[in-house]
Amino acid sequence: MTAQVSKSARECEARWLGLVPYNYGLSLQDGAVGRLSSGEAPEQLLLLEHPHVFTLGRGADSSNILADPEQLQANSVEVHETGRGGDVTYHGPGQLVGYPIINLKPDRCDVHRYVRDLEEVLIRTIAEFGVTGARVPGLTGVWIGNEKIAAIGVRIARWITSHGFALNVNTDLDYFKMIVPCGITDKGVTSLSRLVGRSIDTREVAQSAAVNFGRVFGREMMLPVCDD
Repeated sequence: MTAQVSKSARECEARWLGLVPYNYGLSLQDGAVGRLSSGEAPEQLLLLEHPHVFTLGRGADSSNILADPEQLQANSVEVHETGRGGDVTYHGPGQLVGYPIINLKPDRCDVHRYVRDLEEVLIRTIAEFGVTGARVPGLTGVWIGNEKIAAIGVRIARWITSHGFALNVNTDLDYFKMIVPCGITDKGVTSLSRLVGRSIDTREVAQSAAVNFGRVFGREMMLPVCDD
């Protein structure tokens, strides 16, 4: 599937990677950033799932992980520090994680705009499944009332992006009870499947996200997202 934008649109390769260990996901991003910086590869949107993991952004408060080491081990949860912005968050099976590796030069060198555009991609994506998402002033991510359905934490170096977003599709929300998600104590979390009352194939949502990414960012998305 391709998302046709315009004849002058920049190409971005969308890749569905399935379930990927967190450290391997980091190495994939590092490699993609290096190849894009050197001109050896095009922009990419890496779409995947992770095994259970809590990640701490730069300057995160580790006390926002409420579970003790025994609970983490019993629930097969890893903990990783990472170079993105934001506090503590959870990744796991059934959650669509997106890592855009794109160059914001020359016309999108605005961090605030970039985050808002990622939110727009996700708002459009969940709308295709009958769910209306919104922004909350002063906070990042996509919200359904008082519950977050998608988190965003990015890294931008020399205007090349990495890290990105996490959209709860069929996510086991019980894992969020072991953390203070994003350091926010007075709001909850939800998932797409919970809201629509049925299980949804994460790859189907990945396909939609790739198309909407192309439309929002003016990219022509190349190669199928879901190629078994």
